[in-house]
Amino acid sequence: MDNPDYLKIIALIAVFVLLLLIFFLLTVKTKNKLSNRIFASYLILTVIDTSGFFIADNITNNHPNLEIFRWTLYLLCIPLFYLYVQSICYTDFRLKLTHLLHAIPFAILNLVLIPRIYLTSNFEKKYFFKHHYETSEMVFFQSLIEIQYLLYIIAIFILLRKYRKIYFENYTNSNTAAYKWLFQMTVIFALAHYFATFKNLLRYTDYHKLLIFANECMGIIALLLTCWFVLKALNYPELFRGIDSKLQLAKDFIPKTIISKNHETALIASQITALKKYMMDKKPYLDQSLTIQDLANQTNIPVRELSILINLHMQQHFFDFVNQYRIENAMEILRNHSKSELTVLEILYKVGFNSKSSFNTAFKKHTSITPSEYRNSSS
Repeated sequence: MDNPDYLKIIALIAVFVLLLLIFFLLTVKTKNKLSNRIFASYLILTVIDTSGFFIADNITNNHPNLEIFRWTLYLLCIPLFYLYVQSICYTDFRLKLTHLLHAIPFAILNLVLIPRIYLTSNFEKKYFFKHHYETSEMVFFQSLIEIQYLLYIIAIFILLRKYRKIYFENYTNSNTAAYKWLFQMTVIFALAHYFATFKNLLRYTDYHKLLIFANECMGIIALLLTCWFVLKALNYPELFRGIDSKLQLAKDFIPKTIISKNHETALIASQITALKKYMMDKKPYLDQSLTIQDLANQTNIPVRELSILINLHMQQHFFDFVNQYRIENAMEILRNHSKSELTVLEILYKVGFNSKSSFNTAFKKHTSITPSEYRNSSS
């Protein structure tokens, strides 16, 4: 089997699996329909790009303008992925007309190609396809892709960093699957993209064997990424819990809070004491889905003041603040010999956690040992 046939078979398998995943995303019952549709759109463009391995020659000969247009669709991929990340991070995300601005590089490139490529004769088009890597249009295209990709990757990492901070300042649910999934995808996409860039640069060298090997690797990488998407989609069909885009970090709005300097220390101290007493007496931390808005409603403290109190004055994320009480409650149960029949799994649900891994991580962070080790040392 020669290399072109080998690559075509890999690409065909990848496209088939991607189409199954697209069908799954568009038909699965979930509250995240918009996110799934955006990701499905991204995957559709990926299918169009990957299909070039086995349809490019036929389209080039019969519909050259369509093949060139297919190339330019790549400029819509990373903007769609950025919108997907936003839709996962923010529960109130909606598509707006302003999001069409992300298509500006795509529009600019196609406008540039109209007089230079689209409107030229078939002879000139054939010359372009044969020598396109030597043309100024292709240099402009590649440069536009690299600049765009770099800017969007940076923007995605900034968005994820902010999302993670706000999540820990406002929520106690330890399920950070969304952040991990998006972070992993962004890193893997970036690595795959820059490997493809390296492969394209080989076209300008004499390393033809290395270029063939890189093409094979690119096909295998595309297939592996496709399979990874499918596994993730099957394991997490209800991705994910987002945050409200109106939420801010505590440090961003503290200047708006005016407190008399003469009474500041005493007031903060009294608020902290009252908050700790409420946590001990009422045990709101037993609610697995407790948020800072929920606690603010229960304590009659404005949510911004409560956020500043916990995240800045007590120097704890809301996430860690609440988990501290959960762990102390769990330690009390583990020390109680009359409750020795309770398993660790039963205890973690009893004190407000929703997974064994998050409970073990928080417990070890608080005590430096595992729950089982703590129970054994207590007995």
